[in-house]
Amino acid sequence: MRYKIKHITEYKYQELVSAGHNRLCLVPLTLPEQKCISSDIKISPKPDELTYRTDFFGNTLLFLSIYKEHEQLEIVSESVIDIEHRVNSDLAFSSDLLWKEVRDRLRVPHNDYVEVVQYTLPSVHIPCSEAIREFVMDCFPEDATLWSGCQSLMQKIFTSLEFKPGFTTINTPVESVLKSRKGVCQDFAHLMIACLRNLGLPARYVSGYIETLPPPGKEKLVGSDASHAWVAVYFPEIGWVEFDPTNNLLPSHKHATVAFGRDYFDVAPIKGIIFSSGSQNIVVKVDVNRID
Repeated sequence: MRYKIKHITEYKYQELVSAGHNRLCLVPLTLPEQKCISSDIKISPKPDELTYRTDFFGNTLLFLSIYKEHEQLEIVSESVIDIEHRVNSDLAFSSDLLWKEVRDRLRVPHNDYVEVVQYTLPSVHIPCSEAIREFVMDCFPEDATLWSGCQSLMQKIFTSLEFKPGFTTINTPVESVLKSRKGVCQDFAHLMIACLRNLGLPARYVSGYIETLPPPGKEKLVGSDASHAWVAVYFPEIGWVEFDPTNNLLPSHKHATVAFGRDYFDVAPIKGIIFSSGSQNIVVKVDVNRID
């Protein structure tokens, strides 16, 4: 499937901004199941400095600086990508690898797992937590395979939490999300990652987009899509296998991947700093359209 993705972010400042520095993570990755055909980012006002870099995780970042005074900032990212079926899910479905075997393998130093071990450790949004361990344990009985445990956990999060935009912020602790049982896709993803890491299993955060279709007979509203987040779990001998706890499904050709990281902190679409004395208003619009 071929998709065109348009992501618009508009900042309006209460007071003049004398200078601003931002880091953008908006360029889709090229992966075995996904190819980034083109990517273009337009910024207004025009930056005084603009630099592309590849980060530690292999994501494409754009660093920009604006030194002229401005009252608003508009960032328009447009990409065209091809997405194919994710074969790792099929391989994992047939795997009889026990989850405890994976945990035990990673406890022994081995060159094959050097890049994977970091995804078993706590990070900015992923704590060690007894409450989280209690929540996850019934999904991973002694004889459970890694596949069955992940499937059970994904379904439990989907049925236990209410999707409620505006109830949390990106800084809401995952333990608070677990207690309130409300949140958005970032919260669902962080909770699943936290559950797996508290068992000693490697899980990473995936940021991107998902195609949403309007009800039958209705036209799709412009800007109705949004950034999305899901989870990838490492299966030895197979690789990374993805799960979407927000929708209780395995990511398919409708999921477009932008970046991987330990959690949201590593892959935030836009973050930075401005020099101003006033507040700001942010509007984000995303369109994901199938073109093939």
